[in-house]
Amino acid sequence: MTNDAQRQTTLLKAAARAAKNITTILDPMVLFERTVDIICDEFGFYYAGVFLVDNAGQNAVLKAGRGEAGRAMIMGDHKLAIGGNSMIGASIANKQGRIALDVGAEAVFFENPHLPKTRSEMALPLIVGDDVIGALTVQSTEEAAFHEEDIAALQTMADQLAIAYQNSKLHKQAERRSRLLKAANRVGKEVTSILDIEKLLPQTVNIICEAYGLYYAGIFLIDDAGEYAVLRAGYGKAGRAMLASGHKLKIGTDSMIGACIAMGEARIALDVGEERVHFKNPNLPHTRSEMALPLIYGGKPLGAVTIQSSEERAFSEDDITTLTTMAEHLAVAINNARLIDELKEAHNEILRNKVFEALTTASTEAIHWIGNKTLPISLTVSRLREEIASGQVDLESLKEDLDMISESAVQIIQVKEQLIGAVREMKPRPVLFADVLQTAAKQRNISEKMLKVSIDPAAAYVIADSTQLTRAVGNILQNAAEAGAKSVKVTVKPTEERGTLEIDIEDDGEGMTDEAMQKAWSPFYTSRGVSHHGLGLPAAMHVVSQSQGRIALVSDAGKGSTVAMFMPRGHVVSEGVEAGDVKNILLIDDDDDWAKLFAGLLNGTKVKLTQTTDLKKFPDADVILVDENIASIPLTDVLSALEKNKLESKTIILTSAINPERVTQFLRHGMKDVMVKPYSGSEVSELLK
Repeated sequence: MTNDAQRQTTLLKAAARAAKNITTILDPMVLFERTVDIICDEFGFYYAGVFLVDNAGQNAVLKAGRGEAGRAMIMGDHKLAIGGNSMIGASIANKQGRIALDVGAEAVFFENPHLPKTRSEMALPLIVGDDVIGALTVQSTEEAAFHEEDIAALQTMADQLAIAYQNSKLHKQAERRSRLLKAANRVGKEVTSILDIEKLLPQTVNIICEAYGLYYAGIFLIDDAGEYAVLRAGYGKAGRAMLASGHKLKIGTDSMIGACIAMGEARIALDVGEERVHFKNPNLPHTRSEMALPLIYGGKPLGAVTIQSSEERAFSEDDITTLTTMAEHLAVAINNARLIDELKEAHNEILRNKVFEALTTASTEAIHWIGNKTLPISLTVSRLREEIASGQVDLESLKEDLDMISESAVQIIQVKEQLIGAVREMKPRPVLFADVLQTAAKQRNISEKMLKVSIDPAAAYVIADSTQLTRAVGNILQNAAEAGAKSVKVTVKPTEERGTLEIDIEDDGEGMTDEAMQKAWSPFYTSRGVSHHGLGLPAAMHVVSQSQGRIALVSDAGKGSTVAMFMPRGHVVSEGVEAGDVKNILLIDDDDDWAKLFAGLLNGTKVKLTQTTDLKKFPDADVILVDENIASIPLTDVLSALEKNKLESKTIILTSAINPERVTQFLRHGMKDVMVKPYSGSEVSELLK
């Protein structure tokens, strides 16, 4: 056999082995890398590379290359102009192979610094049907290394490579279509089962990005005025930043989202740089493709979904179809969630009306009760006046009458305080519940050892009037103590209902029968004799309802009772303290929750805070603050020590529950002021003015 025949046989066998390998590979990148290795290993060539035509059809981009040279060129985004001054560009433009037996003499050879030893080159187009999708370059260190039969053998392999690449694309598209359908089904199944819109929207953007492998997704809802689309959920760090800044887009033609809502149809930008209405967002600098899909239910626009990719022309017809279906499912889920919210609000309105009716009934009964108490007083006073006028006064009888008047007056005051309190703060605010609980326990002589307290940090603040809430909590604690409880467990935690916390006060006292539990909310009902006015729970219900909350009772005779209060959850905004001229503060208080909060609020200011319970020596201070409900030392000792050192004019008494009689008493002792405790930076600033 001649050398040429042997060479031809070797080439054909090598081409057959190469074809067998490449036709079994379904991953495009693995396919290209394996092909260049096979060509160099089987045929003994210096270098091989695979180029694909870019989306614009202007350049051939290197996708795989042999060895270090190939890796370096791919890292450098190596590409050659089609029809330009290169073998690859010419072979693609002309749809035929080219051979340069001496590259130095080849007019269209492109000198490549990464391949300095190339002496011969062959460029073979990759053709599928009538379309050229790229080209294969094969290079040798020898001059005149290629023969016509090499072109035939390698072109056959190039054709097989083109077909294998096309098959891999079709396989990838099939896999993607399957994945898209599964993702769409998952979105449809999961989002329609979520009825809380605050959970629904973030969950949806997470599913979209993770299931579809996208750069970003966000959901906008139309505001009440119908002017803006407001971002309600966004994926990742960019989404969190935009939500924090209140990101919104005007409905109209100035943005993809605004345009799709205004027109009620999807907008797709396969290259956002060319899209007239694309909104350039500094939080999403890598967006290259965007799809905006309107959320429409019953012909009414609710908002829109933005879906973004870091790749140009990232969305296929399959993507558009499945994501449009997903948007339809999401619109239904949003509408369902809103209906649930409306039903909850309607239920709350009914509950508020019932509470109002109950309070009206309680007030009416209270008026009758007070009338019954005051009638004997007025009759007794009239009789006494007659006796005094006639000069016939029985001192023993007079003493009994005065005792009766005094007892009735005390009972009337107690009822008044239970129903409307000693004094009211007009505006509810975020209140530190641990401080309210501590004050309520001290006022009702509930020992600290009796309480077992667990407060979730996420539920530390409750929106309430601190004076009234202290009274309500105190009533419940007192009921527990009077029921013989040895321990009271207080648990505060967030609920699944947005913006609501649950306060459970559970005792191990004697509990109630079913009959007693049904009457427990009725004013003046008591099972403990005439010395109890029976207003503890009704008064607590009054306080809770005024804070837009609700209260429930569960009890079991012989096993104890649990009162559950559902109250608006408070949040304290991080804000600086303006101390004015105050440089030094002396705080006389235990190291309790409020004291720690106060110290934390002063962090970062130039105010020096000294905290003590030592009454032997007082450091210099511009302002002295005293906790009315200090536990470790008697308040009377604190006031005496301050008077002895003539510091009353600098002293402010702080309390979570204002009492007018106590306020009067403190002011008579020369204290500068009596104020409710501050629980936020702005309230501390107001205190220090």
